[in-house]
Amino acid sequence: MAGRARIDISLDAELVVEVMVLAGVASPQDAVEAVVRDYIARGHRTEARVQAQDEPRRTPDPLVQPPQG
Repeated sequence: MAGRARIDISLDAELVVEVMVLAGVASPQDAVEAVVRDYIARGHRTEARVQAQDEPRRTPDPLVQPPQG
């Protein structure tokens, strides 16, 4: 990842070890990076689902006629 900005943070060692076990990786850096990438991907999927659900509401159905009276 040459050329990318980096940040150093401190985390509880037990927390990182648990993430390493769950992610199946040997490196604390890789484990935390995997969690962050998963969190971001999950957010994008949620945004896409919400947008897809809202789309039909914004586009009127041409077959449905409003009540006349």
